Parts: sequence; C-alpha cells; structure tokens
Amino acid sequence: MINNRKQTSLLVILLLAPALIIFSFFVVVPIFKAAYYSFFKWNGLTAMKFIGFKNFVDLANDPVFLQAIGHTLLVTFISLLIELPLALLCALIISNKNFKGAVAFRTFFFLPYAFSEIISGIIWQFIYNPQYGFVKAIYSFFAPGAPVPAPLANTSTVLWAILVTVIWKYFGFHMSIMIAGLQDIPDDVREAAKIDGATESQTTRKIIIPLLLPTLLVSIFFSIVGSFQLYDIVWAMGKGGPANAAETLVTYLYNYGLKINKIGYGSAVAVVIFLMCLVFSAFYGRAMLKSEDR
Repeated sequence: MINNRKQTSLLVILLLAPALIIFSFFVVVPIFKAAYYSFFKWNGLTAMKFIGFKNFVDLANDPVFLQAIGHTLLVTFISLLIELPLALLCALIISNKNFKGAVAFRTFFFLPYAFSEIISGIIWQFIYNPQYGFVKAIYSFFAPGAPVPAPLANTSTVLWAILVTVIWKYFGFHMSIMIAGLQDIPDDVREAAKIDGATESQTTRKIIIPLLLPTLLVSIFFSIVGSFQLYDIVWAMGKGGPANAAETLVTYLYNYGLKINKIGYGSAVAVVIFLMCLVFSAFYGRAMLKSEDR
C-alpha cells in the first residue's frame, strides 16, 4: 500500500514537473524580477542604481498615472454596468426554446470575439474615420454638409469611442458563457416554477439568475481582469492619445516605462497592476466561496 502511494506521488510529480517548470520560468520568475527592478533606476543598459521606493512615489505623484487608473476603473465599471447585463439579457432571449434563429444570432454576436484585438481596433478606427468611415456616411445621410466629428481625435470622446469597441468585441464572449450556464439549469426547475404559478419574469429573477450566479461571477472575473489588461485595442486606436485621454494602466506601462527605457519605473507600474489584480482575486475568491456555500 505504501509503495503504491509512493509510486502514485512520484507519477504525479513527474507529470506536473514540466508544467510547473514552464509556469515558474515564464510567470513566477518574471514577477519577482519586476518586483526587484522596481527598486532601481535602470534603463536596461547601464548599471542599476538602488533608489528604494522612489519609483512608487513618482507614480503616486504623476497625474497621468492617476488618470490611467481612472480610465481603467471606468472601463471596468462600464463593462460591469452595460456589457454584462446586455450579455445576460441576450443570453436569456436566445436560450428561450421559442426563440427562432438562436444559432444564427449566437454566431453573429460571438463573431467579433473571433477577431484579434488589433484587428478589432483597426476596424473601428476605419468606422470612426471622419473622411471615409461609417460615421461620415451617417452624417452625410442625416445631416448633409454638417461637420463630421472625429471621435478618436477628441479628448472628450476618445475613451468612450474605445469603450464602444470593447463592448462590441467582448459582448459575445460573455453571452456565450452565460448561455452555457443557462443550459446547465435543468428544465425541471422552470416547469416546477410554472406549476407553482410563477410568471416567466418571476422565474427568471428569483430562480434562474440566482442559479446562474457562479457563471455570472466567472464573467465578472474575466471582465475585470480584462479591463486591467486592456492594451491592444487602445494601442490600435490611438496609443492612449490624444493627450493621454485614453491612457490605461498597460499603455502607461509601455509609454512611460518600456518605450523610453525606464525599466525600473515600468517595473514599478507592473507591480502596482499585479497588486491590484491580486487584491481583486482575493475578494473574488471569497465571493466564490460564499456563492458555493449558498
């Protein structure tokens, strides 16, 4: 019996070892290296100079960094307030057995997620183009001769224009997750509620959505983590500009750290992003445990 346990343990270690080595090399080691570099002034070429917490102090005093945090939180808030409820509504409609063309609509809504972030950004860059984009076509039809706005060139509209792209890009992904969660709910639940006299809306609000809570928490996790990692679409649609009006945490990391060879400063930004995600993950883990206990 003891020998079997030892053999099983050895087999588990041998099977996990390659994955653990790769994970440690590409994830764990870079995290510790970034934390180490964040205490130095270093351009990646010359000798490193230890400066303690100065990089973090400079971050706290940089209005552009604080603006990037605000933009990232806004993306997160809009995703949770608009994107996920809209995805849930469409998932509920498409999952209805009386809804015809469910497969076609599901494919149509999921299609944008199949595009890469860069391609999605370029597509919407063309749409917003005031010279030959879709926005110009709309203005030419409804208001001929009126000046066509340039959403990506205006500091007051660029972030909102990018948010439309983000919702368009990831809406279908969250909808698909929720449809999968709805399909796991037995039909007996709905039938029992119907026998008890519950209306369709009451069944949805008081039974279906509470049962869908674990799936909703998964979508919330992906939405928040994705907001903190938002880079490609923003970069493709203006590199965080104009005038830092669409700067996010990751574009700030690149523009004010890696691009100008301030490796230590950029590492400090990476550490802050990591800590923010870590705090969120801790709260998320507690929420998941509470949902499982219910």
